[in-house]
Amino acid sequence: MSTRQHLANAIRVLSMDAVQKANSGHPGAPMGMADIAEVLWNDFLKHNPQNPSWVDRDRFVLSNGHGSMLIYSLLHLSGYDLPMDELKQFRQLHSKTPGHPELGYTPGVETTTGPLGQGIVNAVGMALAEKILAAQFNRDAHKVVDHYTYCFLGDGCMMEGVSHEACSLAGTLGLGKLIAFYDDNGISIDGHVEGWFTDDTPKRFEAYGWHVIRAVDGHDAAAIKAAIEAARAETAKPTLIVTKTIIGFGSPNKQASHDCHGSPLGLEEVALVRKTLNWEYEPFVIPRDVYAGWDAKAKGSAAEKSWSDKFAAYKSAHPALAAEFERRVINNELPADFAAKAEAFIAECQAKGEKIASRKASQNSIAAYAAVLPELLGGSADLAGSNLTLVKSSKGVDAKDASGNYIYYGVREFGMSAIMNGISAHGGLIPYGATFLMFYQYAANAVRMSALMKLRNIFVYTHDSIGQGEDGPTHQPVEVLASLRLTPNLDTWRTADAAETAVSWKSAIERKNGPSALVFSRQNLDSFARTPEQVANIAKGGYVLVDSVGEPELILISTGSEVGVTVKAAEALKAKGHNVRVVSMPSTSVFDRQDAAYKESVLPSHVFARVAVETAHVDFWYKYVGFDGRIVGMTTFGESAPGPKLLEHFGFTVDNIVATAEELLED
Repeated sequence: MSTRQHLANAIRVLSMDAVQKANSGHPGAPMGMADIAEVLWNDFLKHNPQNPSWVDRDRFVLSNGHGSMLIYSLLHLSGYDLPMDELKQFRQLHSKTPGHPELGYTPGVETTTGPLGQGIVNAVGMALAEKILAAQFNRDAHKVVDHYTYCFLGDGCMMEGVSHEACSLAGTLGLGKLIAFYDDNGISIDGHVEGWFTDDTPKRFEAYGWHVIRAVDGHDAAAIKAAIEAARAETAKPTLIVTKTIIGFGSPNKQASHDCHGSPLGLEEVALVRKTLNWEYEPFVIPRDVYAGWDAKAKGSAAEKSWSDKFAAYKSAHPALAAEFERRVINNELPADFAAKAEAFIAECQAKGEKIASRKASQNSIAAYAAVLPELLGGSADLAGSNLTLVKSSKGVDAKDASGNYIYYGVREFGMSAIMNGISAHGGLIPYGATFLMFYQYAANAVRMSALMKLRNIFVYTHDSIGQGEDGPTHQPVEVLASLRLTPNLDTWRTADAAETAVSWKSAIERKNGPSALVFSRQNLDSFARTPEQVANIAKGGYVLVDSVGEPELILISTGSEVGVTVKAAEALKAKGHNVRVVSMPSTSVFDRQDAAYKESVLPSHVFARVAVETAHVDFWYKYVGFDGRIVGMTTFGESAPGPKLLEHFGFTVDNIVATAEELLED
């Protein structure tokens, strides 16, 4: 047995032992890909276990995240802060080794994977971020951004449609530092894949514009090394290395079968694997020579020291660029004057009082903030002219010139959103991407993953209601706002005018611990007079826009395009002698995070008469109006007709809101 095989076998036994101890997990992929991982990590991967956040490290993504013991074994063996006790706690509560790799739990894990296909798309985003930052910062011989993105993926990732979306774009953009290893073992959960997956995958990737290396023996270290060298030599295209492997390699009775895909091998088979691999050690015991063979701490520290010396020379030659690099990429800080400039822009929007669609107000906000934020990286799923995400300073990113700040994603809502996750996880850029609100549902899982990973992404959604009109119910998202608002750690903003829109953008940009969904109208909206205190309170997610004279007897709550008609209804109710308060609530999650005193000042608990008004599904609003309150909203899909006609048809009128409120007051 060679030394390399012995090192790879350490991955195999750690993976099968951890899965066996947990009585849960997927041993097959780690055992099958161990030889590939050994060559990549020991001969090529540039990383420092003692500083997992070193900015110029190579990124490694395990897209087939169910094989998580592969990456946990690699991190432990190479010297990351992942002790053996954590491997023994695989899949247990609060361990650093959850069932699928999770960003923030385990040092060295670059992104959360598990929903198949999204890991390779995150890797596309990381490679794209590297290419953009290299174009923006590298100068002459000073290459301070110069790293690879490596990704492991399996048949399941290849079958998922999102991988097609992103890999197609990766070829178009010429991501030459993206190298993917396809674990072509022919097995998925249901068995041998030829019954349902007969694509000629290499031809497909060649059609995408990838460099494809076919039929590499995934258990031959020399062949693997030669393939990686060939991949690194191709600088104009991403590379797919098709590795032929045996799932569960080393298991005499279960290898090459779906029996080892997602279940423990069993104690008898585990013992047989030890004999087959000539592994003489007890579970979770690794001999010193194996640790020595894997230890990457000294090599990693030397690599980072070399980069630090390069950066010092760069700083001397290009001090302004180096300062910007430190701010954006190393320290993840906004410009010192950003908050003050943003507040000035918000005040300007308030003073102008323009009657414009909130999507147009969003475009104005992008233009204002992009002027002080070179890290703002825009994009749209082929809807820039409708989403209004392009501004004068927008410059497209392409294969030959990646120095721009705008990505033309094409009709790829899911791919766009998952690529944004990779960009954000990489660091140095703040991505925003747009589509119609209805088509968030194509991308929902990527948005959920963004919230789970606490990434600073800005998802822009326009054409937000039945108010867009003639496109009809296929494009009218009556249920989507509730879905967004119910997603943990996602701040959803639906804004009523330009001032609220500017605040929503500022909030999203400043938020470092999670994504934001900014929801905007197609139709023009009224603007509203506000005091400086009211303007400041927009950032609290909900505030009193129009107050009653004295104690309110009725509170009307509204968002976005319906705030205007709600204010008019309040005026009509006041004319009838009612004390009415109007609360604009652009972000329910932000409002919910305010202290009890503030929330009570906006929605006093003793005022039970409440009506919510929004062109979205009614069920969400009962938490604010109570079971005895009323909601002017939607319980059906929309219709195809001009927007004003639809708003009237579904009851978003002054008369209906007044009638609903009076009925409530009479009860």
